[in-house]
Amino acid sequence: MSPLASGPQGPDTLRPLLTTVLDALKTGAATRDGPLPAGGPTEVAARLREALGDPFPDHGDEDALRTLVQALAAGAADPADPLCTAHLHCPPLAVATAADLAASVLNPSLDSWDQAPAASELEAQVTRALTTEVYGKAGQAGTDGDTLVTTGGTESNHLALLLAREHHGHTQLICAENAHHSLRRATWLLGLPEPVTVPAPAGTMDPAALGEALTALPGPLLVAATAGTTDAGLIDPLPDIATLCETHGARLHIDAAYGGGLLFSDRHRPKLDGLNRAHTVTLDLHKLGWQPIAAGLLAVRDRHDLAPLGHHADYLNADDDTEAGLPDLLGRSLRTTRRPDILKIAVTLKTLGRTGLGDLVDQVCARATEFAELIHRHPHFELHDRPTISTVLFRPTDATDDTVAAVRRTLLTEGRAVLGRARLDNRLWLKATLLNPHTGADDLTALLKLVEGHTPR
Repeated sequence: MSPLASGPQGPDTLRPLLTTVLDALKTGAATRDGPLPAGGPTEVAARLREALGDPFPDHGDEDALRTLVQALAAGAADPADPLCTAHLHCPPLAVATAADLAASVLNPSLDSWDQAPAASELEAQVTRALTTEVYGKAGQAGTDGDTLVTTGGTESNHLALLLAREHHGHTQLICAENAHHSLRRATWLLGLPEPVTVPAPAGTMDPAALGEALTALPGPLLVAATAGTTDAGLIDPLPDIATLCETHGARLHIDAAYGGGLLFSDRHRPKLDGLNRAHTVTLDLHKLGWQPIAAGLLAVRDRHDLAPLGHHADYLNADDDTEAGLPDLLGRSLRTTRRPDILKIAVTLKTLGRTGLGDLVDQVCARATEFAELIHRHPHFELHDRPTISTVLFRPTDATDDTVAAVRRTLLTEGRAVLGRARLDNRLWLKATLLNPHTGADDLTALLKLVEGHTPR
């Protein structure tokens, strides 16, 4: 009989399996020996298929855990490697990952209190603290908000548009060219009109163009601003946008999936001035929060805005149970089954505190500034601009876009470095998003040398 992870015997059952997993992770990483497996998609797929064999054999293989974890680690992109900088994909904290294991073992589902008694209260307490982080204390500046736990920015943005539609009817979205693609997808999913796009001439929303759109368009209107663009980590002029929305009676959503982590830093928090004036705010702690995926949030300035999410299912939130004091959890998500992602967040906040998390934010922002300076001084590279958060765009001097793209793909195929790409100013740039607090000056120098060595002259 297969042993279970939970129950009185669960820890004893798991202990030897954890040793197997940790050993396989170490062996797989050593096999990979870099930020990415070498060989490109064809070779990586072949190695994985060889390790997997028959995915569903007639008779089980007791060594499957070691074999597949090792194969996955050997074929992984490692966000903890200093040369893995392409995406908003952070290396998770060990303490958060350990907490995530406990969540998997206990396996609560936050769709009814009797499945998650402690987890539901933990979520209530921690989301209350996170709401205060975004909006201030309840009653301050007329706020009485709440925060929902989501799977990430895409779900949070979708929820924000859904709440706007339910409160104001057939809402017209206004966003800038720099907005995340999930906002446009959400309008399609929700049956809303095609978004009105305003220019972002310097990579951020143009307030003058927004003002013209707000004046010209009939309501109801929803403006989506961005605090931390995916391509360059830029922040829209939030105070100006908030003032325009208030003047024109438009609802404001701010997608701070990336930049929201700046709230933890005393040094960088002022970059988010105006955030608390938004009706809804997207945050992602699996970006600038060092959480295992998934750890998304949607903060709402007025908790009454969440009323449209209310849903009744007698077996989960019967009226007499609710009247008797059992919490109703169905109105906190569009999902039914929902794992307690709040545990890893709670453990991280409690373990590191505001100072510890703020230090991590300050470190990656400082590394990005150092990297930009290194590029600026280098005779063979061009810097797009100084970083706003921790993303740096650069390219070899006088290189064509085809060369830039080819250099990136060569480094990927060789497994040497993982760089992203972004198109700004009608040119293709290499993108380094620094989310590893342990990255040092030598790592940054090594990354530039790799790119320089792979660039034809």
